[in-house]
Amino acid sequence: MTTPRRNRVDLHCHTARSDGVLEPADLLAAMRAWGIALAAITDHDTLDGYRELAAAGALEGWPVVLPGVEINSIADDVPGLREGELHILGYGVDPADRAFEAALDAQRRRRASRAEEIVERLRTLGMDVRERLPEAMGPGVSAPGRPHIARALVAAGYAESVDDAMTRLLARGAPGYVPRRGLGPREAIDAIRAAGGIASLAHFPEAPERLELVERLRDWGLGGLEAYYVTFDDGQRDEMARFAAGLGLLATGGSDYHGDTWTYAEAQAVCRVPEPAGNALLTALGRGPIPV
Repeated sequence: MTTPRRNRVDLHCHTARSDGVLEPADLLAAMRAWGIALAAITDHDTLDGYRELAAAGALEGWPVVLPGVEINSIADDVPGLREGELHILGYGVDPADRAFEAALDAQRRRRASRAEEIVERLRTLGMDVRERLPEAMGPGVSAPGRPHIARALVAAGYAESVDDAMTRLLARGAPGYVPRRGLGPREAIDAIRAAGGIASLAHFPEAPERLELVERLRDWGLGGLEAYYVTFDDGQRDEMARFAAGLGLLATGGSDYHGDTWTYAEAQAVCRVPEPAGNALLTALGRGPIPV
């Protein structure tokens, strides 16, 4: 039996600046401890985690860390989508791009407003989590989201786990759900490209069955498809990679690490992102190959 090579590429992960549990420096330390060679920090609607590490000089050397972002775009006009969203990852965006930061700031303000509405709705349902929110969010969060509220629900005893809270109380159609507001997929792709980045459609295993939709996104400027998502099995990864190649899209991938259910090492133990896929992204961004 051949032992799979240790994963060295993670192009999808989150810090405590959005809805991850680890501080940016701690996530970087976990990457180094595991042996990651190429990573992208893709917090929701914020580049603060990446900027924090860059300002501290922590990104010098190894691993290569790309500035990234994940935008939960609103696609209510697309039938059959879970929660009416398409998640768009942006790789290699310019952290100093003012127009992009303005777009992200508007997204964050909508996030904060939505979170407040959800908390108030839960209160009217007899689940007041307001006192638990500061601890659930932490001191440095830039982009609040439902996972923070889910953690508060667990801490207050209203849910058994974050997954339980998200599914039973906060998902679309659940009692505490409030619709998201913000950028549509075309707007998200445009914003990422205008900031010098490459847009990739995240964790969408239905892609091969939604050819017309993915072709439309590609025609709008989508450059990649997340083929090597952490929960995909070997067959799904192969199918998604072939589908991406057939449309001329980069095949990206990563752990989508948040930290609620497992450690970074545990996530990487089941993550399989081929290094050629990482090198293809670097080439498309005009950068050199993954360090040996």
